[in-house]
Amino acid sequence: MGLGGCIILIAVGAILTFATDWDMQGVNLDLVGVILMIVGLIGVATFSSIARRRRVVMPPTTPVVEDRPHHHPRDGYSDGYGA
Repeated sequence: MGLGGCIILIAVGAILTFATDWDMQGVNLDLVGVILMIVGLIGVATFSSIARRRRVVMPPTTPVVEDRPHHHPRDGYSDGYGA
């Protein structure tokens, strides 16, 4: 479950707990709302701990390439000698 699902659980739980007056026989909607909010908070905590672990950045292990001046081999003609 992603972060959005956890926030939806918290919102639905808060609505059931604080914003409704429904009475259902055999079901305590206040308790159901509190349970949904707790599950949503546990999900947010789990998601944030997993996301924090993913953000650990390792330094790149790319080899360093040094720039060296390019030397042309002397063939006796292009450098002005032997002409």
